[in-house]
Amino acid sequence: MAEPSSSLPMDSLGDIDDYIWANEGEGSLPWDMFSHVFEFVQKGNQAFRDSHFEEAIKYYSRANNIKPGDPVILNNRSAAYIRVSQYLKDRPPSASEYRPLNGLDPTIHAELALKDAEKLMDLCSKSVKPYILKANALILLEKYDMAKDIILSGLQIDPLSNPLQASLQTLERIAVSMMGRGRQGLPDRTDDFDCTLCLKLLYEPITTPCGHSFCRSCLFQSMDRGNKCPLCRTVLFISSRTCAISVTLSNIIQKNFPEEYAERKSENDGLTNLGVDLMPLFVMDVVIPCQKFPLHIFEPRYRLMVRRVMEGNHRMGMVIVDSTTGSVADFACEVEITECEPLPDGRFYLEIESRRRFRIIRSWDQDGYRVAEIEWVSDVIPPEGTRELAELQEMTNNAADYARSWIRRAKEASRRGFLTDPRRHDKLLNVEAMMPSSRDPERFSFWLATLSNRRPLERLELLQMTDTSERIRRGLVYLKAEEQGCQMQ
Repeated sequence: MAEPSSSLPMDSLGDIDDYIWANEGEGSLPWDMFSHVFEFVQKGNQAFRDSHFEEAIKYYSRANNIKPGDPVILNNRSAAYIRVSQYLKDRPPSASEYRPLNGLDPTIHAELALKDAEKLMDLCSKSVKPYILKANALILLEKYDMAKDIILSGLQIDPLSNPLQASLQTLERIAVSMMGRGRQGLPDRTDDFDCTLCLKLLYEPITTPCGHSFCRSCLFQSMDRGNKCPLCRTVLFISSRTCAISVTLSNIIQKNFPEEYAERKSENDGLTNLGVDLMPLFVMDVVIPCQKFPLHIFEPRYRLMVRRVMEGNHRMGMVIVDSTTGSVADFACEVEITECEPLPDGRFYLEIESRRRFRIIRSWDQDGYRVAEIEWVSDVIPPEGTRELAELQEMTNNAADYARSWIRRAKEASRRGFLTDPRRHDKLLNVEAMMPSSRDPERFSFWLATLSNRRPLERLELLQMTDTSERIRRGLVYLKAEEQGCQMQ
């Protein structure tokens, strides 16, 4: 039987709003900032009405950078994310043969739409619009029971809402198409195929030399604390890198218990691919974008985290504990593991490159390590064609020229002192190789700060800034201090 369609009728998708001065109330923006927001929303709305939804999202995001949490911006961006997700879901597979797509998939677009809708619901709980957006995002994510609850809650606010009625009809069609989809003809489920560690259906099973089978992740999580079989205590000389999954056992499980296996796969994917707004955290130090450094992982909880990260997108967050509060700091940086070498004793040697910064909304423990809900942070860049942008670009170009001459002088000095400090020259070469284009002032400003050795609190302050010009000015001050005798990082 065909899978149920989650295609949404156009009359259930709501509409976008125009941005007007009447939207500004208490805490309104200064006129110059309001004009930028107004311009971005207007351009986004025009792109939306021309069905250029990706372009509309970019304009709404730029407006949101200036005025985060604005109901109009959140409403319009959520609606645009829903349109893109629906388009990608409805796109036939054969279309990729002549026009392949790159970028985010329909699920991620729907998750982003849901996130904006939930923020909008917190701001406008008595309006029906966030209920429309949230319900449609949940339908696209195939979370039908949750979508129905939201629709019924919205109908209590406006019983005559046509978009909510249309969404409810969509759910009824899906429910009819799913009737009768049972596990007919499959054997009864017994505990013979359960992992004795997690007590669930075996997923990616590994059979040890002593004859016991475990989930791959469960076995190596146990071996992080000792290299013995969890059942019979036989010493095991296996590693996560070289040990193969039992193909025969895995095929039997997938064939006989497809639905439960799919649930286990979804559960495992949820641990290795957390989504666009969740991030595993390595609690150690403050890093800023444009850094590259080695890292040794030896704690059992972080060994588990690294294995999951390497099965996913190779990315995690690095954060420091705030000494004033005793909890993790609010701002951190995403890093990518570019090299991962498992060592014989179970440790990992990593090569790390720092990427983007983010703010932690909330965090919690998951299997011993920290996971956080995050939102990405970026600087407020002046609009295209403005005098402010031209001045920022000129400032960046001048700083780039100064940085190149500074590196040249530092390399000459390092050659003269090579015998006393051979690592200095290597660090200079490493930093020079990471230099971004001056056409990206925000990223360049972070790179400029990596040329000098800053204390953790100073690096944390750089992460919190959204003023590119101020960060460049500080970077230049740091360089001048380096020339007066400070040690190169």
